Amino acid sequence: MHFKAPFLHKEFLFKTSRSGGAGGQNVNKVSTKVQIDFSILDSVLLTTEEKELLLQKLEGKLSKEGMLQIVSQTERTQLGNKEIAIRKMYHTLNKCFVVRKKRKATKPSKSAVQKRLTQKKKVSEIKVGRGRVIDE
Repeated sequence: MHFKAPFLHKEFLFKTSRSGGAGGQNVNKVSTKVQIDFSILDSVLLTTEEKELLLQKLEGKLSKEGMLQIVSQTERTQLGNKEIAIRKMYHTLNKCFVVRKKRKATKPSKSAVQKRLTQKKKVSEIKVGRGRVIDE
């Protein structure tokens, strides 16, 4: 399934507020914290299959209203936090669309098994040789 990631930012809802952390007095005056809300159910750009997949995989990260929320407050500027939050949002969404390969069960070859057993036998003999010698 192909994902239309670059176009979704049109449906993001941005909220800004004051954040804690570094910035000194600037923290008390400027709204640098950025929160992005994305309603998966209300998205026009996603197909119903994509919506179902996202709702299933992001079940634990969604709010009661079905909104995916991403917050960034590490940077000292609102623009920096906005870019980080957008990157985080796309990363989270794209992770849901990665199809994992099924694991194929394999067995070791006969030669590998034989080699392992031979090695074990050799190590065992070395250890037996380290034992005490009892004179009678």
